[in-house]
Formats: sequence, structure tokens, C-alpha cells
Amino acid sequence: MTDVALQETPVAPGNGADPVATAPAKARRKPARVDRMRFRIRFAGLVFTLAFAGIIGRLVMLGVTDAPNSGAVSNPNAGIATGRPDLVDRNGEVLAADIKTASVYGEPRNIVDPDEAAEALVTVLPELDVATLRKKLTGTAGFAWIKREITPKQQQKIHALGIPGIGFLTENRRFYPGGPTAAHVLGLVNIDNQGIAGIEKYVDDKWLADLHAAGFARGETLDPVRLSLDISVQHILRDELVQAMQRYRAIAASGIILNVHTGEVLAMASLPDYDPNDPVDALKPDRLNRVSAGVFELGSIFKSFTFAMAFDSGAVTMNDSLDARSAIRVGGFTINDFHGKHRVLTVPEVFIYSSNIGTARMALKVGQDGQQAYLKRFGFYSRPAIELPEIGYPIIPKKWSDLTTMTVAFGHSMAVSPLQVAVADAALVNGGKLIPPTLLPRTREEADKLAVQMVSPHTSSEMRYLFQTNVEKGTGTRAAVPGYLVGGKTGTAEKIENGRYVGNKRLNSFLAAFPMDDPQYVVLVTLDEPKSEREGMGATAGLNAAPTVGAVIRRSAALLGVKPRTVAPDGVVLVSN
Repeated sequence: MTDVALQETPVAPGNGADPVATAPAKARRKPARVDRMRFRIRFAGLVFTLAFAGIIGRLVMLGVTDAPNSGAVSNPNAGIATGRPDLVDRNGEVLAADIKTASVYGEPRNIVDPDEAAEALVTVLPELDVATLRKKLTGTAGFAWIKREITPKQQQKIHALGIPGIGFLTENRRFYPGGPTAAHVLGLVNIDNQGIAGIEKYVDDKWLADLHAAGFARGETLDPVRLSLDISVQHILRDELVQAMQRYRAIAASGIILNVHTGEVLAMASLPDYDPNDPVDALKPDRLNRVSAGVFELGSIFKSFTFAMAFDSGAVTMNDSLDARSAIRVGGFTINDFHGKHRVLTVPEVFIYSSNIGTARMALKVGQDGQQAYLKRFGFYSRPAIELPEIGYPIIPKKWSDLTTMTVAFGHSMAVSPLQVAVADAALVNGGKLIPPTLLPRTREEADKLAVQMVSPHTSSEMRYLFQTNVEKGTGTRAAVPGYLVGGKTGTAEKIENGRYVGNKRLNSFLAAFPMDDPQYVVLVTLDEPKSEREGMGATAGLNAAPTVGAVIRRSAALLGVKPRTVAPDGVVLVSN
């Protein structure tokens, strides 16, 4: 077959070539030219690729690398304040939000005359030091901050100067629409928009700082963080504290409103306070959050817990009587009553007359061990768990004697925060359940899962009776609010200076709950060193802290959804629609 095929191969006429030898030579020359062409194309492509890679690499280097000795930030975007979520109250009202603001920077390597540039800039920004600014603008650095967060007017004036190498960046700045209204709760941010106090710091510590560190949530809009606060109620509480400080010439004041069934804080205020939009006073010692960070001997409001432990332990019943005819003397100390009745008192009388003697005798019946066990259950041996980072540690007596048992019974020898007292008092009126406080929304079902039974429902019922009786005819009558069945307890505590109690300097408090037939809220107000309202009047808690609480309840009850109630002559409670 092969021989036949070769014989049939055609031969071109007249060329004398061997057809079999000629065909392979042409075939070999054509692939050689194609290979050379392909090589040239690939080489040219490689050269162009390398050239472009070199250009891109140089651009990247110039864009992100400073001169060796600049010591300045080279990437302005890395220093721009990060974004934060809005903080809103329980009704969606904005409490804190980011706004856009301009910051001015310089590019020293592009500034022709640093001296002239510095002198021109300080005409618009006189708070800057010329020498320091001149130093910043000298050299070959790619970037240097001049001033963060300038006003639109300042930006316009600097732009009009027309200085080459001066530019602007848009940053996030935190704005608090309510100013100081909820300053201690919301807290603060620093120049880089990072939380450093209050709920702002809580949000960073909880999740925002990690998100920023991972490179996220810098320009995106974040979902708002809803708080348990009601800004309208917050305003009322702060406003009444401001008025009380002025009326009674107190050096400080604080207050809290707490939902007794959920532990939600509806309002929390401490005075003196500060404006978080211009927090120049925020670090002054008297600006601490006295509700959560301050610890005090709160005086007779502490008797509420002594009564509760005495009832719950069975050491005392509502039908018992206690001898308050004379003072109790222990060693070199004397326990007496402020306005003594000098007779045997029933248990309700011990409460409404706020007898130190009667309360001390009740505590002795409970005993040292029993008292300490109950105080631990009330939460007075540890810091309260709440979202605020500013939390005070309670001060517990190092040694516990019979004298300690008696003085702690009426609120001396032990210092706790008003927040702890409000939380424990909520348990005294809500059926005996201790619920941790929160500044975030919480349902009643969620709260019940966290609740710990502190005292029995029967003890809680007895405490409600005593609180209401005290406002009706005891030391708390000035806290009464028509239609709202207020109950509560006064506390007038002498302050300690140089290790001794000072009789003319007092911390006055009133601890209240309402409505007492179905308690929903606890209100606690504390006034530091209040004076007599008028010549000849006293300065006890019943005369200043109690009416302040009454004013708070009168203005806020409707906003809190509590309907007015009246009691008919036959004892039936009538609820207004």
C-alpha cells in the first residue's frame, strides 16, 4: 500500500525538484517564523508588565510612606474619628449621634513657607501656638494634623487664606442633643470618637471597639442602641434636682427612677454634672456619678432593710413592741432618737417615727450572722451589675460587733451606693424579687428569669404597708401626691469628717415607691448638705428630700403610664381613665 501511494504523488511540471524532499522544507520554515513572532510578543508584554508594576509600586510607596525623619501620620484616613451608633431612649428619641465636622491638616513637603503659613493659620485659630505649628509644617512629611473639629466658619476662613499644602478632612463628631440632661448615663467620647465613660464606653467595650479594630463600621450607618431611659422623665428628675439644690442650697444632689418589675432605669441624674458636648468639667471630683459611683452612709432609709430582715427571719412581727424609753449605751457610744418618744413603741411606730433605738433592738434580735447574711442577699456586699463602668464598691465594716449590728441597722458604719439601695428597695415592694438593674430595655419575662427571691411575698406586703403608712402619717408626709398612693422612708445621715460625725452636715434622702397598692416604680433622691428652706425650719430629709420626690412623682407619673387613683370612703381604690 505504501509503494502505491508514493507512485501516485503528483510532480509539478518543469521544476526538476524532488516533490518528496521539497514539501518538508517549506513546512519547517513556516513554524520557525511563527515561534520568533510569538517570542517577541511575549517579551514585549513582559517588559510592559514590569514597567507598570514598577510605576504602581512607586505610587503606593509615595502614597503611604513618610520621609524617614518626618515622624508624622502619613495616611490621614487612618486617623479619622470612627463612626458610632446613635444612642436613643426607650421611645426612639435621639440622645447621642454622630455629626460631620471638618478637621484641617497640612502637607509639610508641599508648604513653601512654613513661617508664613503658621502665622496666617493662627489668625483663624488663635488657640494654636505659632512655634509649635511652624515645627509641624516644616520638613518633608506627607501629613500632619493642625486642628481637629473646626467650625464651618473657621474652615471658610482658612480656605480663603489660599495656603498651598493645607487641606480638610471630614470627620465624625459626637453630639448630645440634650446637653447635660443625661450626661452621667451617656458618658463621653474622646477626640477620636472612642467611648471613655458611661454607656459610650460600654458600647465600645462590648462590641464596637472590636468591630473597628477589624476594619469595619467606620463609614457605615450602624443600628442605634436603645436605652431604657425615658428622656422626658429624665428631664423632670434632673430639673427637680436642680430646683432642690437651689431651694435648699445643697452642694450636690442625685436621683434615680427604677421599674420594680424589670430593673430598668427610667432616669438617673447626678448634680453637679457637665455638658458632654463641651466636657471641660467632666473630670472634676464633684462631677462623679453619685448614683452609681458614689458610696455613702445613707441613714434611716437603711431601716427598711432591717425591718424586712426582721420580718422575714421571724425575729419580729408586726404586732410586737420595742422599748424606746431610753438611749442604748454600748461602751463609750450612745444610740438615741432624733425626736424620741421616750416610750414603748409598736413596730409600725418604730418605722414612722424612725426610731434608732427601736431599730437597733430589732437588729439585735436578728443577730450578727443573720444580719450579714441578709445584707449579702440584698446585694450590699458587692458592686451592682449594670452597664455603666463607673460603679462604686460598698464599704463594709471590718469587724462586726453588737455595736456594729445596731449602727448598721439604721444606716451608719456601712457605705453603699444609691443605686444598690434603689434595687434592694424594689425587691421589698415587688413581692420580694431582687432583679439586677439595667440601662437597656428588658421585658418582665426576661427579668423574672434573672430574679432571685430575697424575702417572702408576705414580708414584701408588710413593707408596702409600712411605706404607705409612713407617707400618710409619719416622717414622709411631704412626699404625698394626690391620686398616686406614694409610700417611702426618710433618711437623715450625719456626714463624717476627720473620722467623726458632723452634726450640721447631713446627707438627706427619701426612698419611695408608687402606687403602693400595685408598686411599679421606685424613686430615690439624695441631697448633700441641704440647708433650711426658711429661717426657723429644720433641714431633715422629711422637709427637703421628701417634697422633692413628691414633685418628681407628680410630674412624671402620667408619662410613666401610672393612672391616678383615689380611695373611696369604703376603702375601694378608684382608678381614673
